[in-house]
Amino acid sequence: MPTINPVGLKFMEGIITFMMMMLQVVVSAQDHIMCIQTEREALLQFKAALLDHYGMLSSWTTSDCCQWQGIRCSNLTAHVLMLDLHSLGLRGEIHQSLMELQQLNYLNLSWNSFQGRGIPEFLGSLTNLRYLDLSHSDFEGKIPTQFGSLSHLKYLNLAGNYYLEGSIPRQLGNLSQLQHLDLRANQFEGNIPSQIGNLSQLQHLDLSYNSFEGSIPSQLGNLSNLQKLYLGGSYYDDDGALKIDDGDHWLSNLISLTHLSFDSISNLNTSHSFLQMIAKLPKLRELSLIHCSLSDHFILSLRPSKFNFSSSLSRLDLSWNSFTSSMILQWLSNVTSNLVELDLSNNLLEGSTSNHFGRVMNSLEHLDLSYNIFKGEDLKSLANICTLHSLYMPANHLTEDLPSILHNLSSGCVRHSLQDLVLSFNQITGSLPDLSVFSSLKILVLDMNQLSGNIPEGIRLPIHLESLSIQSNTLEGGIPKSFGNACALRSLYMSGNNLNKELSVIIHQLSGCARFSLQELNLRGNQINGTLPDLSIFSALKTLDLSENQLNDKIPESTKLPSLLESLSITSNILEGGIPKSFGNACALRSLDMSNNSLSEEFPMIIHHLSGCARYSLEQLYLGMNQINDTLPDLSIFSSLRELYLYGNKLNGEISKDIKFPPQLEVLYMQSNSLKGVLTDYHFANMSKLDILDLSENSLLALAFSQNWVPPFQLSHIGLRSCKLGRVFPKWLNTQNQIEYIDISNNHFSGKIPDCWSHFKSLSYLDLSHNNFSGRIPTSMGSLVDLRALLLRNNNLSNEIPFSLRSCTNLVVLDIAENRLSGSIPDWIGSELQELKFLSLRRNHFHGSLPLKICYLSNIQLLDLSLNNMSGQIPKCIKIFTSMTQKTSATIFFIELRDFNVHLMWKGSEQMFKKNVLSLLKGIDLSSNHFSGEIPIEIESLFELVSLNLSRNNLTGKIPSNIGKLTSLDFLDLSRNQLVGSIPSSLTQIDRLSMLDLSHNNLSGEIPTGTQLQSFNASCYEDNLYLCGPPLKKLCIDGKPAQEPIVKLLEDEKLLFAREFYISMAIGFVTSFWGVFGSILIKRSWRHVYFKFLNNLSDNIYVKVAVFANKISKVHG
Repeated sequence: MPTINPVGLKFMEGIITFMMMMLQVVVSAQDHIMCIQTEREALLQFKAALLDHYGMLSSWTTSDCCQWQGIRCSNLTAHVLMLDLHSLGLRGEIHQSLMELQQLNYLNLSWNSFQGRGIPEFLGSLTNLRYLDLSHSDFEGKIPTQFGSLSHLKYLNLAGNYYLEGSIPRQLGNLSQLQHLDLRANQFEGNIPSQIGNLSQLQHLDLSYNSFEGSIPSQLGNLSNLQKLYLGGSYYDDDGALKIDDGDHWLSNLISLTHLSFDSISNLNTSHSFLQMIAKLPKLRELSLIHCSLSDHFILSLRPSKFNFSSSLSRLDLSWNSFTSSMILQWLSNVTSNLVELDLSNNLLEGSTSNHFGRVMNSLEHLDLSYNIFKGEDLKSLANICTLHSLYMPANHLTEDLPSILHNLSSGCVRHSLQDLVLSFNQITGSLPDLSVFSSLKILVLDMNQLSGNIPEGIRLPIHLESLSIQSNTLEGGIPKSFGNACALRSLYMSGNNLNKELSVIIHQLSGCARFSLQELNLRGNQINGTLPDLSIFSALKTLDLSENQLNDKIPESTKLPSLLESLSITSNILEGGIPKSFGNACALRSLDMSNNSLSEEFPMIIHHLSGCARYSLEQLYLGMNQINDTLPDLSIFSSLRELYLYGNKLNGEISKDIKFPPQLEVLYMQSNSLKGVLTDYHFANMSKLDILDLSENSLLALAFSQNWVPPFQLSHIGLRSCKLGRVFPKWLNTQNQIEYIDISNNHFSGKIPDCWSHFKSLSYLDLSHNNFSGRIPTSMGSLVDLRALLLRNNNLSNEIPFSLRSCTNLVVLDIAENRLSGSIPDWIGSELQELKFLSLRRNHFHGSLPLKICYLSNIQLLDLSLNNMSGQIPKCIKIFTSMTQKTSATIFFIELRDFNVHLMWKGSEQMFKKNVLSLLKGIDLSSNHFSGEIPIEIESLFELVSLNLSRNNLTGKIPSNIGKLTSLDFLDLSRNQLVGSIPSSLTQIDRLSMLDLSHNNLSGEIPTGTQLQSFNASCYEDNLYLCGPPLKKLCIDGKPAQEPIVKLLEDEKLLFAREFYISMAIGFVTSFWGVFGSILIKRSWRHVYFKFLNNLSDNIYVKVAVFANKISKVHG
């Protein structure tokens, strides 16, 4: 053994001592190092341009910016090296002051929201950047070409912005150090640039889910270090435009590739050679060939002997192809037997496979066969996959009873290995059998089937079962006691059944050892009755959903909640009274939903009962749609409360000047109450995080803020409909730069609408209707390019529709009815606003003919131009109102709007429609104008029209003969025109018609017989001289009125009678006049007596008036 030289040992000790001293110096220097002042100022400018809604940058106030959230500085130079602000909920813009941080090498702004803004070009000047992540941050526009100057960049991620567009700049090919490039989930288009092949250090390339076209460039074969490659992909169910060149061999050069995804490559199903190249990649572990139109014929024609995948392949995804035969499973077992995961979902597979598949696939753990056509008997062929952990088969054709299906599956060794089994969205019948044979099963999902009847008491659950979901079936009765003895059960979901036992019985059945393990219990949407029992025995329960049942009566004071309970939902029951004090002692409770019940306690008392330790934990409190009364108490004690819902109650007291809201509050819904008093700056002083404020329909509630008040919050949603806001437009609204929804309708605003809309960049809903605004529609409203709904109904606005509104190309609802607007309807409404679904210009002073470009509104569902001075003919091109010719689903187009309601004229009266039914409204109202000519027969093609009103015009000609094709019609008014001819017999085909008016025209002939047409009142047909048949009293003979001559004779008799009456009256008047006054003129004594009588009468009246006036003056004197 060699000896250590003492001199050498001392030398080494000296070296170590010196290094320790130097390390101490560095550490000591680090303690005292401060950030550079210019960089601190740059960061503060950067912060000032952001909207930090959640206060995540609250630490950015101290003198040392190196200690701020997300900042890291150099230990030697104090320069800022890292800026990491991902997932902080930031908005606003990226200020160019970042250019000051020239030593910055790491910048991560991902998972924020810079909505509508482009990626700043100046980021290309930060030439020391090694890491740049701007993913999932709502950027728009193009990739700056300046990024080509970031020569040190190793990581670039722009994925998931969705609105980045254009082509990939070829300058990105200059980034010679780049190792990771992720551009997935955007709208990039054109060809993939060949310069990508210059990135020789690239290890990860993801260009999937864009709109690229053309061939994949062969230069990608130069990327010899590439490990992960993702290409193709489409957001729509169609073939992609990206292709492979069959003769290219670039893929075979990528020998380091471990992950490969070709999604929606349109011609992959024609190239055997390309698939063989894929199979020969030596290190390939994961392969996805999704939506590539691969078929049985194409795959099975490949000889397995020439097509062996690498033994490293463990995951294969062939979903969304066109496979039909289960033979594909056997083929796969011959070419790759080491698979751990196999996804064949969304094909057309059916039939059993051979037992060979199960024997050979001795590594397979996860098999996804969802959305195919397998039957219950086919599961038998999967029973011998002894390694299988997860089997997903939702949305197949499993129609047998559940015991038979599970018997087929349990006939082999899979019953010992299976841990996850998903059979939802089938048509499985029967009830729940004994499941204990599946000894390893942890998760069982049977949602959306046809299971029925009571669950037998004797069934046993697998001893390891953690989650059981049997939602949306028709199970009855209660829950068997055996469920309560499942000691590993953590989640039980049985919502949407017909369980009808008392809740106390169900709780008792679950009170075995499951009370120690159960964490989630969902019994929503059943018929469970009784009231809320004591729940404290469930020591692990965190989430309990009992909503949409029949729970009633008061909650007993003795009811206790589980100590770990975080979420309790009892919405939509029939509970009365108030909230017991024990709820306030649930120290872990974060969400309490008791909305839509019959709670009637005073609100201050409810708050008092919740003011135990729950006031520190509660984050969401839903009490809307009850009968809670009294006023608002001070709520600031709820230090964590973020959402408060009190809408639709009977709150009616005076709001105190001294109360405050919770400091963390983000959402406040108090609409539809009867609150009184005044809300001022003071009430909102501590609410810096408020995002949604809705106080609508509190007609006695006033908001009075100081003139120059700047709110501490930035709202995205403000609802102040029918409040007392004064007569002047709220000045403080101008400070809300990120607002998306404004409803200040039905107040008493007057004067002009301020021309201040250009800075409301995010506004998508604006309702100023039912006020007294006058003057023009502001030009700056044209800058609201994201606006989806503009409602200015019932004001005193005048002049023409401003030309600037043509820029609001995303408008879906435009309602400027009931104003004093004039001029002609502009062409650009049709040519530019092609997203419009609801257009109402009712009751204005528009004139001229209807522009032909109005027909460009192919999405229009409601067109109301009634009560104007329009003239000319109805355009024939209305047949291209596509939405009125086709059925549309009830899916709403305002997904991003939280609360979208519209007041529209519908079938003659104004009604409010919520967003979930708006898509079903389809109507045209051109009534009370001066339209002339015939009703265009093209109207017959608007098959889905529900309401049609053309009344009070000058229309001539016949009613279109095939109007009966409009079988969805519920309202039809053609009255007060000059229509002629008979009523079309096809009208009898419309069995939904509830309102019909054809009166005051020149229609003739017999009213067609049909249950609908005879059920209407006779007034619907009146003043059509030659119309006959029920419900009119005029009978028909050969299709004509039977009493026509008699009617004419009666009219003559009436004329004669009228003449005789006036002659007799004239003779009587002359005779009477001269009989009295003639005798006075002829006989003097009569004349003297008559005038003497008149003199005495006048004297008598004068004396009485004078005496009465004298008495009055004495009384008041």
